[in-house]
Amino acid sequence: MVEKATWLKPGETDYCLMKYAFPSLIAMLLPPLAAVCGAEPAQKPNIVYILADDLGYGDVGCYNPASKIPTPNMDRLAKEGVRFTDAHSPSAVCTPTRYALLTGRYAWRTRLQRNVIGPFSQPLIADKQLTVPGMLRGQGYATACIGKWHLGWGWPKPGEGGKRDFSIPIPDGPTTRGFDLYFGTDVPNYPPYCFLENDRTVGIPSEAAPVGRDAFNIAGPMVPGWELGDVLPGLEKRAVEYIEKAAKGDKPFFLYLPLTSPHYPVVPTAAFKGKSKAGDYGNFVAQTDAVVGAVLDALKQSGVAEKTLVIFTSDNGPEVTGEVNPGAYDRLKEFGHASMGALRGAKRDAWEGGHRVPFIARWPGKIPAGSTCDETVCHVDLMATLAALLNVKLPADAGVDSVNVLPAFLGEKRQAPIREATVHHSGQGTFAIRRGDWVLILAPTGDDNRKQGEPAWFRKDRGYEPHAAAGELYNLATDPAQKTNLYATETAKVNELAALMERYVTEGRSTPGPKQKNDVDVSWDKRPSK
Repeated sequence: MVEKATWLKPGETDYCLMKYAFPSLIAMLLPPLAAVCGAEPAQKPNIVYILADDLGYGDVGCYNPASKIPTPNMDRLAKEGVRFTDAHSPSAVCTPTRYALLTGRYAWRTRLQRNVIGPFSQPLIADKQLTVPGMLRGQGYATACIGKWHLGWGWPKPGEGGKRDFSIPIPDGPTTRGFDLYFGTDVPNYPPYCFLENDRTVGIPSEAAPVGRDAFNIAGPMVPGWELGDVLPGLEKRAVEYIEKAAKGDKPFFLYLPLTSPHYPVVPTAAFKGKSKAGDYGNFVAQTDAVVGAVLDALKQSGVAEKTLVIFTSDNGPEVTGEVNPGAYDRLKEFGHASMGALRGAKRDAWEGGHRVPFIARWPGKIPAGSTCDETVCHVDLMATLAALLNVKLPADAGVDSVNVLPAFLGEKRQAPIREATVHHSGQGTFAIRRGDWVLILAPTGDDNRKQGEPAWFRKDRGYEPHAAAGELYNLATDPAQKTNLYATETAKVNELAALMERYVTEGRSTPGPKQKNDVDVSWDKRPSK
């Protein structure tokens, strides 16, 4: 028996019921059924989100024709989809970007006001916080995270002798934050040195990792025989296997694939040695590109490429010398390869090179192939964008900084920018706010936001002004390399942007909706008092 449709009002005719009960009569007397009952909802696309780690704007060939690194698979993705030229990570370092991407909320609203969380940290995402995978799971998606987590777990407390019991489940990991399954490493250069699957370590980390240059840079337990160079191939293998299995299932799937490369440890396998003209870092980027290719091939061979939205991007700008040697500036001097492209800054910086990143999306038949988009978008927009795609109404306290940028994906023309403004955050907690062509950095020019400051030779070579000022203001339309600081002369613009930043902080959100609370007080203005 077919029940009466629950959406009908009293006195309305259930034409959809009549379709099943009296098909021949309906065919003769009624207009096409879709016009009456509404067309069947479009098939929900699979979603694959690939997040590279420390990949610079200038590392990818389709962004930098002078790149010394071959990236044929990233370039192919751009030819088959849309390449964004003004896309930004929510932070210039790792953990806060991952938080914002998965929650639609800037991480500076949490306890994490600077840097990243350390080894064995507790979860940053609150257990009641709606996440992207949680939202998608509510829409019938299978959800998986394969790769680097770096958002904290409920790690067991050290016991006698300072040792932790890795034979027991580890609570409050990815599978408690919306993912059906997880496989990966918390952080490749953090202990415990092992793979983790769902809520357990794969093997027991029972040996002390060797510490030193070209080895492990943080002391801690590892599983016997652990090799840093095995991490990326292990993630690639699991990602391909997941796609092959999920493609045969009866649910659409969401695969979040946060890679561990080209972040430290820079360990390209033998097959990629010599693949680039930018040293081992370049070779590791080439291997990262090959992982992207393996994912695209798996989608095609599984027959789901045409119904899958693929997004590829990076969590922040390129690393400087320290963990990576040579770093971004030294690579430019040694190999003539500019990981930051023509931008100013690198990882940890409030300047563009710290957070403007490659961002490519492909969805065959939906996203115009070979297109480019100059809309300002941010990783924090994922939640609102997917909610719009699936016609989901978000709760008032969810995705408070997330904007629906689906029109930019689909190539729709607009008169006004999609985002009112975008907040940037450096590794050391410096804020910047971008509105239209203008960006205000709310700290003195002498404020060092970098692990290693911008080299003097680089400043001289690119013509950056050396004088100090209370803050920094740039017009990116006329000065994309941020050479000319207009802070002292454009007072009205400075005040306008600072007032907007203050509103975003005090209202607990940067999108329309009821006022929310930040988890902690937010100190957003480093400029000296007048």
